[in-house]
Amino acid sequence: MSDSATTVFTWKIAQLERETADGFVFTAHYTVDANDGTYSAGAYGSVGFERPENLIPFADLTEDQVVIWVQEAIGGDEKVAEIQAALQ
Repeated sequence: MSDSATTVFTWKIAQLERETADGFVFTAHYTVDANDGTYSAGAYGSVGFERPENLIPFADLTEDQVVIWVQEAIGGDEKVAEIQAALQ
């Protein structure tokens, strides 16, 4: 592998905590993995959410949507870049 290997970052949702009455997700536990083909590193965190005015039914949530919520809740693109730089 060349010295210019690209690091791939993978954000995943490890677990969701929700209210069973209406499906409101109040906490998401997430992982971030970095892999450049030779080395890998990972991080784990959790973030809480405020109740939105319009709930998306729990059954309709996608991992991609929840990852977007997590990234917004932790501070958006700037914080995402900090986390990924630290893993790199």
